[in-house]
Formats: sequence, structure tokens, C-alpha cells
Amino acid sequence: MTSPLTVPVAQERWSPRLWGTLLVLCAAMFLDALDVSMVGVALPSIGTDLDLSTSTLQWIVSGYILGYGGLLLLGGRAADLLGRRRVFLIALAVFALASLLGGLVDSGPLLIASRFIKGLSAAFTAPAGLSIITTTFKEGPQRNRALAIYTTCAATGFSMGLVLSGLLTEVSWRLTMLLPAPIALIALLAGIKLIPKSSREDSGKGYDLPGAVTGTASMLLLVFTVVQAPEAGWASARTLLSFLAVALLLTTFVIIERRSSHPLIRLGVLRSGSQIRANLGAAFFFGSYVGFQFLVTQYMQSLLGWSALQTALAFLPAGALVALSSTKIGSVVDRFGTPRVIAAGFSLLVVAYALFLQIDLTPTYAAVILPSMLLLGAACALVFPSLNIQATSGVEDHEQGMVSGLLNTSIQVGGAIFLAVVTAVITAGGGTDRSAQAVLDSFRPGLVVVTAIAAAGLLITVTGLRTRRSGPTVLVAKSVPETELERVTVGD
Repeated sequence: MTSPLTVPVAQERWSPRLWGTLLVLCAAMFLDALDVSMVGVALPSIGTDLDLSTSTLQWIVSGYILGYGGLLLLGGRAADLLGRRRVFLIALAVFALASLLGGLVDSGPLLIASRFIKGLSAAFTAPAGLSIITTTFKEGPQRNRALAIYTTCAATGFSMGLVLSGLLTEVSWRLTMLLPAPIALIALLAGIKLIPKSSREDSGKGYDLPGAVTGTASMLLLVFTVVQAPEAGWASARTLLSFLAVALLLTTFVIIERRSSHPLIRLGVLRSGSQIRANLGAAFFFGSYVGFQFLVTQYMQSLLGWSALQTALAFLPAGALVALSSTKIGSVVDRFGTPRVIAAGFSLLVVAYALFLQIDLTPTYAAVILPSMLLLGAACALVFPSLNIQATSGVEDHEQGMVSGLLNTSIQVGGAIFLAVVTAVITAGGGTDRSAQAVLDSFRPGLVVVTAIAAAGLLITVTGLRTRRSGPTVLVAKSVPETELERVTVGD
């Protein structure tokens, strides 16, 4: 969208209904993050209660990732084709039902199935919710502010999930599964009244069914292969054949998309440098964070003997910093543009991870751990909203669901791939010596890899600084007379 937009002063104040719509969408994003963080702390209790092996417990987490990461492309396109409001509300209802079932089942397979269904529903709510925001709020300062608040809810949900899980698991792990159900139900009822009806793309020419099948199958198989690779072996025949099948499916998918009159993904969007940097940046950002969080959780609980609640509280400053800065990031992006803000955030991320390399078996929290957590929080506050703004800027309304699905796919696939890499590095570094110092030494290469992933993300984003900073021009009225206008350039 290259035409200027005029935003009068009167429209800068959001109506209660507009705030209500944003809060409903934020609630769904909050639930996604809350659910991911809560289940991790509850796994030991689940395993004891249901008599599950370690490999089975892994699938309680992996099942969610499989459904979420595998179906995001389809979820994003479905929002465009079937209507964002419809897709969002139906998926949110499924999420609430799956949460209820997850807290009531008494077998591992049924619990894993409920987790997969929750991941599947999140694969539709996430891109639909993001595209509702980008089509409801005008591109420029209004949308930047909305996206900053929206993405902050993910970090807040993740942080609160860690703390809540530590408290709820003390009573029963089932409460961690049941808690999202009433919240999702309240958000659903509010969404029915508040979310505006959305237009849908004319599908008279038919749906891209072959593209949907091959694209979804390739993502499902990719996530499944990466999740299973550390256990099966990266060089095993099973893993190599699975990667070969992924490559064949992706090749078939690209061929279908190039020839389809109604493609699941319009490949032309990938010719945009800002789109490529946003999606790669999202993969490296979330991949490094997931790997770091996994390592630090193991370090605090296994080596330092901290409880789940103590570990959650150690991460709390990062989440609190993100939450407190949510209303300010939009104006920061307006002033400096997304490339500069993302690069600054990645720089802080690299420093945060590098500082954590000095950990030992008797760390002082205030001197060693807290600085990394504060830098991590500042990095998340800068990077995550900016990536969402960059990925959705300059995109026509009828393709917002598609680019939202692409971005969320990059986040989930990046998280799965880099977590598997970090896990493999730790496993390779572990020997027969299981002393505390030996285990700590096996963690250090993993921290180096996490830092390297963040550094690679920084290098990718820095390339955006070399290009001319450009973007859609937004005309903002400075006073009541409509003749007095101020030009604001949104980052690319």
C-alpha cells in the first residue's frame, strides 16, 4: 500500500469498542504463550501421576508444537479466504474445549491428543488475530502501537505462565491444563460481540487444495523430524529420509504455488527484502530464546537445586520489563524505523547471552543472572513487536493472513530447529562424568551456540540498515485544521 493515509487527531483516540477488540485478540495471544510455559514446569508431576516415560512426556510439548508449527500456513490463508473473524472465533472455541479435555483425561495418549488439538487451534487463532489487528488499525503509528501491545502480551503470558505453573502444580498439574479454558471462553464471548465482521477473499475460482495439502504436510513433517532427530540421531537413516521427504514436498509445494491461480502463498512476497529479514529474524530470535530458556531452566533446577517457582521468578524481570515498555515501543518504531530497532534489540540479545557464559555453581543472582535477564527483556521488547510491524507493513489487506501465517511459521519452525540443535550440542558434550561441574561444562557449548544464533540474527538484520529506509507515508494531523499535516515514515 503506497498511497498516503490521513489520520486526523480525532481518530488517534481509540473507542472503547476498538480497545475491546484489541483486548480480545491480546487474550488469545496471551493464552498461547501462557499454555506453552505452564506445561513445561508441570511435566514431572504429569509423568508421576500418569506413569509416563520421558520420551512420552516430550510429546506433551512436541504435540503442541507439531500442530501449531505444521498448520500455520494453512491457518493464515484460511483467515483470508474464510473470514478472519469466523476463523478466529471457531479456533478459540476449539482451544477452550481442548483445554477442558486436557485437564480431565487420565491417559498419556489422550493428553497428547488434546495438546495437538490446542496447537492446531492456535495455528488458526495466531495468524487470524494478527491479521485482524493489521486490517483494523491503520498502517503507521496506530498499528505500531496496537502491535506493540499485542506482542507484549505474548511475553507477559509466558512470564506469568512460569509463575502460575509453579503455584498451580503444587496443588495439581490438572489446574495448569484447565486454567486457559475459562479465560478462552470469556474471550470468545467478548469476541462475538466486539470483533468486527471481516471481508473474505473471493474464492469463486476454488481453493488451492493441492498447495494446502503439500504445504501443511511439509511443515508437519519438518517439525516432526526436527523434534525426533535428537532421539533418532541426526545422521540416522530415518532422519535423513525424513529430511529428503520434506525437501520433495517443499519442491512440489513451490511448483504448485507458481502455477496456481489461487495460491496458498503468493511467492512474490518473498522477493521483498524486508519480508525475508523479518521472517529469518523471527526464526533466529525465537530459536535462540527457546534454546536459552531450556538451558537456563536446566541449570537452575538441576544444578542449583532451585524450585520451579524460584526459576520462574528468576525470569520474571525480563517479562516485567517487556510488559512495562509495551505502550512505548510503537513510538520508538515510528521514530527510528524497524530495521534500526530490530538491530538494536538483537545487539542486546547477543550481550545478554554472552554475559550468561560466566555462570558457575555458586552464582550471585544480582551480579550474574539479573543483568542477562534485564538485557533479555529489553531485547524482547524491541525485537518482537518490530518484527511483526515489519512483516505486515505495506501488505494488502487480503494478504495479511498469509504474511501473518508465514511469520508465525518462521517463529515456530525456528524454535523447533534451534532447540533441537542446542539439545544435540549439550548431549554430545555430556560424558560419563555426571558431576555438577561436568554437567555445567556440557552446558557451556550450548550457550555458545545460542549466542551464535543471536549473532547470526543480528547480521541478517544489519543488512536492512544498508538499504534506504523507506516505507508507506502516513499523514498525521497535528491540529484540528486538516491543512496542518506531519509526515511520518514507517520503517520498511
